[in-house]
Amino acid sequence: MHNQDQALIFESSTPDRIGYSLPEMDVQELDLHSLLPEGYLREEEANLPEVSELDIMRHYTALSKRNHGLDSGFYPLGSCTMKYNPKINENVARFNGFAHLHPLQDESSVQGALELLYDLQQHLIEITGMDEVTLQPAAGAHGEWTGLMLIRAFHEANGDLNRTKVIVPDSAHGTNPASATIAGFDTITVKSTDQGLVDLEDLRRVVGEDTAALMLTNPNTLGLFEEHILEIAEIVHDAGGKIYYDGANLNAVLSKARPGDMGFDVVHLNLHKTFTGPHGGGGPGSGPVGVKADLIPFLPKPIISKRGDEFVLDYDRPQSIGRVKPFYGNFGINVRAYTYIRSMGPDGLKAVTEYAVLNANYMMRRLAEHYDLPFDKHCKHEFVLSGKRQKKLGVRTLDIAKRLLDFGYHPPTIYFPLNVEECIMIEPTETESKETLDSFVDIMIQIAKEAEENPEVVQEAPHTTVVGRLDETTAARKPILKYQKA
Repeated sequence: MHNQDQALIFESSTPDRIGYSLPEMDVQELDLHSLLPEGYLREEEANLPEVSELDIMRHYTALSKRNHGLDSGFYPLGSCTMKYNPKINENVARFNGFAHLHPLQDESSVQGALELLYDLQQHLIEITGMDEVTLQPAAGAHGEWTGLMLIRAFHEANGDLNRTKVIVPDSAHGTNPASATIAGFDTITVKSTDQGLVDLEDLRRVVGEDTAALMLTNPNTLGLFEEHILEIAEIVHDAGGKIYYDGANLNAVLSKARPGDMGFDVVHLNLHKTFTGPHGGGGPGSGPVGVKADLIPFLPKPIISKRGDEFVLDYDRPQSIGRVKPFYGNFGINVRAYTYIRSMGPDGLKAVTEYAVLNANYMMRRLAEHYDLPFDKHCKHEFVLSGKRQKKLGVRTLDIAKRLLDFGYHPPTIYFPLNVEECIMIEPTETESKETLDSFVDIMIQIAKEAEENPEVVQEAPHTTVVGRLDETTAARKPILKYQKA
């Protein structure tokens, strides 16, 4: 039996109760049977719950309390940069002049919007050290694929048809090899050293005449800066390959170091991470791609350009890989990112990196006594712990993550990267206070002590959530779709 807050909406249904009122129809009612082909109209009423307006409001409010978001609590999800989204971004994106635009309007009637997008491109060019940017890609992985297609087009234009391999570190994001495969490449893994960095000797071994590109993020997925990045770039470039920058970790070097200055040829940016577009929930994303000069001809068209005092959509790009997103990208997300960049300014963007790195190192050092620290060196914006010590006591990393739910915290990323046993990846971002960091660290220390003194309380967590421990693997692979017939 469910209580009222936990009841399914169908369980709250009462016959003939409604939650809306419509005005009397003042137009002629149409006969739908004459308008729609046979088979498109229901033969019986839809099975919808019947509830009052008050009941439906309470239902959705109760559901919202079960969700976890940045506005409700700490979200230290490693590799995801779950930072606070300033509400001024939302306000600006909702300005009538932006929200009510139509993508098929004539260019002359949307000069303000085009100027904003062009200016955003210029800011991203400066931030990344690239020569040109496209705002079309809809998300990070889409940006990865777009960047690889640009590299493929470059090699094909130069007659280098045998460049079929993309090199990916063993600590890379899972989207890297997936994007390479979808772009038509084979992937080759390059090993990491025991210090968590690219093994230069192994890179020299795998690079060759068939190398199209190396995909890398710096700092890497372990939160460690690739100290030999210039040498890495030289090795790949000497072999005729390109270097692709996965921008997922740009929050660690924003306004401090630029991918273009490190030797990268292509970069994608996650505007929902570094530049505070809304994150998660399946909503629209944005994954702009920047390139060095020799890749500009292949960018998706149209490119937003400036001719004199006029901003235009430039379609005259004969070597373009073509459009990768309907219209010109997700405009509202780009407006949010532009607002963030302009409101922060150069000094503010530098402070983002400084506090993100400071917060991560502070937490790492406080937790190092209680969990294994695979890489005992300064991290950047995120760090990894290992739960090997707790596993010996019968408590897995998964149990630790579940136990955190009892204290109102979203768990960090676990079991990733794969090259760290019982991995726990924590990214606090720059927007969290020291008090929040200390509170989370104190709970992590408490859980470590529970693993020693009372492991059952961790193994059986969570205890305070609406539902208990779920079998996520079975739920993902064998979803149960329940339909309740009226």
